[in-house]
Amino acid sequence: MSNTRPSIFYIDLLRFIAAVAVVVIHVLGPFRFLYGEIGESDWLAAMGFNSITRWAVPVFMMISGALLLSDTRPFNCRHYISRRLGKVLIPFIAWTIIYAFVGGFDGLSWSGQVTSQLLLESNNEPTWYHLWFFYDFLPLYFVIPLLLPLLHQMGEERVKLLLAAWGLLTLMHLLKVDTPLRQNIVLYSGYLVLGWYLFNRDNRPQLKLWVIAGVCTLVTNFIGSWYLTTLSGEYSVFFMGYKSINTVIVGGMLFVLGQAYAERIQGRLRAVVSIISKYSLGIYLIHPLILIPVRELDNGLYTFFGSNWIAIPVISLLTLGIALACSVVLVKIPFVRRIVP
Repeated sequence: MSNTRPSIFYIDLLRFIAAVAVVVIHVLGPFRFLYGEIGESDWLAAMGFNSITRWAVPVFMMISGALLLSDTRPFNCRHYISRRLGKVLIPFIAWTIIYAFVGGFDGLSWSGQVTSQLLLESNNEPTWYHLWFFYDFLPLYFVIPLLLPLLHQMGEERVKLLLAAWGLLTLMHLLKVDTPLRQNIVLYSGYLVLGWYLFNRDNRPQLKLWVIAGVCTLVTNFIGSWYLTTLSGEYSVFFMGYKSINTVIVGGMLFVLGQAYAERIQGRLRAVVSIISKYSLGIYLIHPLILIPVRELDNGLYTFFGSNWIAIPVISLLTLGIALACSVVLVKIPFVRRIVP
């Protein structure tokens, strides 16, 4: 089996925007739950950026579904486990250990007991906040080989029905309707199918509908989150779920927009998109290390910019650039490159 795949630029663009969105989410993280404790404008900036970037992880899942479920080569279990699964599993294990050691530091000293406790609990809880992604993403690698032959045998109308049922389930999840089907592996598997479906069809006839639905959903996320928070006096995550219909709609909109307009990006911007896409997993793994001193609000880095409307995007871009530089350097080191693919 060949290990390379021809570059598809709109997929690179989707990885790029998802990587940027993840960094933004983590940069604004300290402020989300400080409603009433900080200035309303600063809180609104954090909540606003958060409400329009929550599609980041689902878009990564859609990309995986689009590419892996479209593979028509004969399935080879050994190759799949060593190359596909191993490419994600090895970094997960390595960075779980790294962040456990990081978690053992309290700023002045290191506690082996804290690190040991983090490692002992890592079978259920990530050693650092961003590693939660792997706990839900890794099981999808065992779903993909089962979905692949089924989807290739199903007609388009049956796939539409499957997606409609999944869409209904995400709506039930948003409304907290009790059902045993509200399991992470089921809800996240839907993103694999949606990515594959959109990847393998011409979506231009539905582009306007996707854009209208997606923009309305983003506006609802922003206004709805603000309204529910002011109503209850506590930050509301009702519209923010990765597994809710809101995120499905926005993720679908971004996918079809990328398909339709990515090729218009040329020159230096295209090169920037491609390189950040290439190192997106490394950026994801490394950037929380850079944010450790930044997210300590007593350090005053956010206040240096005068407003979170400025601080969040500027710090996000700086963090992205540093994480990219670190990834580029680390992949040049023979042993280390396996944990920063």
